[in-house]
Amino acid sequence: MKSLIKTFALATTVAAAPLMVATAASAEGEKYILVSHAPDSDSWWNSIKNGIALAGEQMGVEVEYRNPPTGDLADMARIIEQAAASGPNGIITTLADPDILEGPIKAAVDSGVDVIIMNTGTADKAREVGALMYVGQPEYDAGYAAGLRAKGDGVGSFLCVNHYIVQPSSQERCQGFADGLGIELGTQMIDAGQDPAEIKNRVLAYLSSNPETDAVLTLGPTSADPTLLALEENGLAGDIYFGTFDLGGEIVKGIKSGVIEWGIDQQPFLQAYMPVVIMTNYHRYGVLPGNNMNSGPGFVTAEGLEKVEEFAGEYR
Repeated sequence: MKSLIKTFALATTVAAAPLMVATAASAEGEKYILVSHAPDSDSWWNSIKNGIALAGEQMGVEVEYRNPPTGDLADMARIIEQAAASGPNGIITTLADPDILEGPIKAAVDSGVDVIIMNTGTADKAREVGALMYVGQPEYDAGYAAGLRAKGDGVGSFLCVNHYIVQPSSQERCQGFADGLGIELGTQMIDAGQDPAEIKNRVLAYLSSNPETDAVLTLGPTSADPTLLALEENGLAGDIYFGTFDLGGEIVKGIKSGVIEWGIDQQPFLQAYMPVVIMTNYHRYGVLPGNNMNSGPGFVTAEGLEKVEEFAGEYR
């Protein structure tokens, strides 16, 4: 147990670097670069950084995390091109928008760089761009499962607070939820933006204009945290059905207090950790899993929160 805690502490320290997470390179000079679409402001990606750091340490390879500081996908496309040009053994990347990112990813594969798609994208898209596999959560399926769960709890209408509406997978979450409920999505999904104050105000405005709304669905800490503040302000905290994707410190507190019914855990730590392990073993020994890997969805409720609460925002 002490060694495990020491390992976690080391990974957390390494992940604190603003744009790069690295370990000592192996004797063979193996290097893997993870490119995400996340802006610097999104703390949810700390688990990703911790996952790649720990995998790099355990496998004895060099790993690096790169991202567009503002979340601009055109900037991300350039980062993928630069990463491929640097000649790594492999690239692990999100596929947040195929129209923008498929070209650079295919070019990386064509240049001889192995690629694994993680977090956003699908198994089919990974195959189309020539990636080895996909590691992540099927977003529509996760939304659909959440919708079925909410329907069973009596929900008939909802607000989906979409803080990253330009990303197709975020819309898949909202659409899946609506389909699980058996209703039209329509105007129940709002473009919340990423500014916390603006998110809070838009949630307050929607609920004021639509007082019969049964539930609120947020897509991660970026939208969940301001929504919590909005519900506290309008007196609906604990009274309106509230579900969210992903976990974070405030989300865990909300689940524990009963304000949030559940959080969907896609296990981002595994989305970064497993690709490094898989690629390293593939390059060293020629072994590769025959299937893609679904890291979620899993529903986190007030029961069994102890381990999640301990590592929320770091490894969960």
